[in-house]
Amino acid sequence: MARGKLRLYLGAAPGVGKTFAMLNEGWRRKERGTDVVIGWVQDHGRPQTDAQIRDLEVFPRITVDYRGQPFEEMDLDGLLQRKPELVLVDELAHSNVPGSKHAKRWQDVEELLDAGINVISTVNLQHLESLNDVVERITDVAQNETVPDPFVRAADQLELVDMAPEALRRRLAHGNVYPPERIDTALGNYFRAGNLTALRELALLWVADRVDEELTDYRERHNIAGPWETKERVVVSLTGSRGSSVLIRRAARMAMRTKAELVGVHVRTDDGLTGSGSQGLRQNRALLDDLGGRYVEVVGADVAPALVQVAQAENATQLVMGATHRSRLTEFVRGSVINSVIRAAGGSLDVHVIATGTAPETGADDDTVSPGGDAASRLPKAVTRRRNRILSPLSVRRRAAALAIGVVGFPLLTVVLTDIGSHADLSTALSTYLVLVVAVAATGGVWPAALAAIAGFLLSNYYFAPPVHTFTIGDARDILSLLMFLVVAGVVSVLVDLSARMTATAIQARADARMLARVAGRMVAPEGNPLPALLEELMVAFRLEAVAVLRSDGERVPVVASTGGDRSPVGPWSTVAGAGSSPPTDPDDATVVLPLTDRELLALRGPGLTAEDRDILAAFAAQLSTALESDRLHAEAAEAESLARANQLRSALLAAVSHDLRTPLASIKAASSSLLSEQLAFGPDETRILLQTIDDESDRLNSLVENLLDMSRLQTGSMDVLRQSTDIGELVEAAIDSLGPRGEQVTVESPGPLPRIHTDPVLLERALANLIDNSLLHADGKGLRVEAGAVADRVDIRVIDRGPGIRPEDRDRVFRPFQRLGDSENGTGVGLGLAVARGFVEAVGGELDVEDTPGGGCTMVVRIPQDVAAPPTAVTQAAVTQAPEESEP
Repeated sequence: MARGKLRLYLGAAPGVGKTFAMLNEGWRRKERGTDVVIGWVQDHGRPQTDAQIRDLEVFPRITVDYRGQPFEEMDLDGLLQRKPELVLVDELAHSNVPGSKHAKRWQDVEELLDAGINVISTVNLQHLESLNDVVERITDVAQNETVPDPFVRAADQLELVDMAPEALRRRLAHGNVYPPERIDTALGNYFRAGNLTALRELALLWVADRVDEELTDYRERHNIAGPWETKERVVVSLTGSRGSSVLIRRAARMAMRTKAELVGVHVRTDDGLTGSGSQGLRQNRALLDDLGGRYVEVVGADVAPALVQVAQAENATQLVMGATHRSRLTEFVRGSVINSVIRAAGGSLDVHVIATGTAPETGADDDTVSPGGDAASRLPKAVTRRRNRILSPLSVRRRAAALAIGVVGFPLLTVVLTDIGSHADLSTALSTYLVLVVAVAATGGVWPAALAAIAGFLLSNYYFAPPVHTFTIGDARDILSLLMFLVVAGVVSVLVDLSARMTATAIQARADARMLARVAGRMVAPEGNPLPALLEELMVAFRLEAVAVLRSDGERVPVVASTGGDRSPVGPWSTVAGAGSSPPTDPDDATVVLPLTDRELLALRGPGLTAEDRDILAAFAAQLSTALESDRLHAEAAEAESLARANQLRSALLAAVSHDLRTPLASIKAASSSLLSEQLAFGPDETRILLQTIDDESDRLNSLVENLLDMSRLQTGSMDVLRQSTDIGELVEAAIDSLGPRGEQVTVESPGPLPRIHTDPVLLERALANLIDNSLLHADGKGLRVEAGAVADRVDIRVIDRGPGIRPEDRDRVFRPFQRLGDSENGTGVGLGLAVARGFVEAVGGELDVEDTPGGGCTMVVRIPQDVAAPPTAVTQAAVTQAPEESEP
């Protein structure tokens, strides 16, 4: 079943006429025979809007009860059963009443679309998720109902219902938007002229951005390479010379007049002779930033194609270049970058050549090839060699080997051909030399093969074409043979060179495909954050020295992730210059800077990127953006989970404070007030009872507060542990004594002498006291036994009761704060005793577990590592009252 079509009417503010337009469109569709139903319309008491319903079918609403009040909502299930061709749904951002099928109305619309039903809906700008905070800053009005941007952008048709601010204010003043009692307040707050102007511009920009995306997708689907002048973009070339500032300012004025985007481009050759770190270029970048422009840097063997490729990729309409300062002779010999750009651009770009008035100086950036003028004139004399793309992609070593084959092979073949029994004729020599030319071409490419063909031609003429040993040719047929040799050798050389190019391209494409597959694999790998692995892959793939992801935070640019740095280069490019330098920590320290998200930048340092590499880099950037977004979402989820736990803790704490802390305070207050009352007279016994009540309740309150403070220290990690050699018997005895008379129910047993333990006696005593106190509450008067014994390299202290025990599924919960599972009364504490006990035990390096007591009950086991250097001692008998007989576990 085909998915339904969604058409949205977007408004910058309420009252611009979205619902009016939606109803008009629905009525027009009905007139054309479409089955149209109004699923939900909100007329807000506006007669003009209500009149537009006309004879359209209004589907009945459903009533949902919430907190004893009836609320009306759209009948989604009824519409799905009715299944009209088109449903009109107003107020897309509306939140449904709890108990409805979906929480949001846009989710209802999505289900209608999935059912093959077309939908027309309305939404205001302030309800878009990405603009919600921006609109709040403009209007000082918070909007809690939002719609995800991807859902709105995925609409098949999006139409902006536009209205001038003054026209909307007049409509509001005439009572066509709000009732009379709300008009003055609305005009003085949300509907101020400045607010409406800002919202209107924001809406136009948002819709224009979506239209630009649609245009880009259309051009890609139809393989349209040339720019379409739908939005002005001005590209200016940067060289780092003094004249570049003139170009930037001129281009900025052109962009300002046409409301265009300004893009600065710097092109460097990929022969290793260039650099992007000159002072002049840094000044150009700073000036470009001040003028609101964006900087792009690429590497290319030929400036003109690289510059035009970038301009077309940016969908630029104008290109600004600096006039050449080269002589006519130099321009005739080496060609003109400006003319090459004009030819490469064809009719798709307006090329502006600006006189800078200053000849480029020789300096740190003079060897940087950039189309702000002809680069060859700015290269130092020693490095004015330009790398030509006619050269074979084969390595220098292979070309040198081919020249060596020619230098050795031609003399050797000549000697062999002239020394054989009978002097070889011209055809034999030409055939033999042609084989050698093919070998040279296969080894070194076109230029070594061309030199070999010329050498074979001259040697054949001198040694084998009559008259020999002269360059005179006596027979016209020999001239034809020699010329054919040159043609065949040249064709073979070109074919071998083309084959080498295609092979190199295929190898590169295969490497790119494998690299992208590895990148995709990194994204779906289960282990941790993929960002460091992606940066490592990026550095290896593009032969970079260092890579970093920077996050812009005002004036600070903290490093999110980086690779490279002091480590050795990765992969076969271990000779990269500068490897071992620290990763870039600022955009100015990088060779290339690309935006990833609104806040993150990708900073690259290395030999640079070719214009052809930008597509691969774009794929990397997309994966890095996804990794950053995933990392951000995980951080937000962790923060949300932490906040949820904190909220739960606060709620439990408030519940505990509201009852458990108030109860002893109430008892203390009642007893003290009675003693202080002049109207009451108490005897010695009554007075003692009241004083004992105050004392008991004060102890209880003190215990509750101490547990709360202990839990706070444990959760904040501020607990200090002071370890010392500790006697276990004294520790257990102190814990029981701290319980007062209740400790008389406890029996302590030990199978023999025990080693001392290295621990914090105060924390461990508090932990044991909490465990014993908690077990006494659940022992049902059957007494309690504490056992201590050495097991392997640790000491186990077991607190054994004969109470109801703890179910296995509840054993993790009992150690959570504010848990009182199975307590018979609410006045026994705030549920922190076991949580504090486990926290103290783990703080001293031990473990606290729960086991079943044979015959029924619960056993708390504390495991503490031994201090083997301390002498063994015996556990002190601390029982006053003997507990009933129990079976041994």
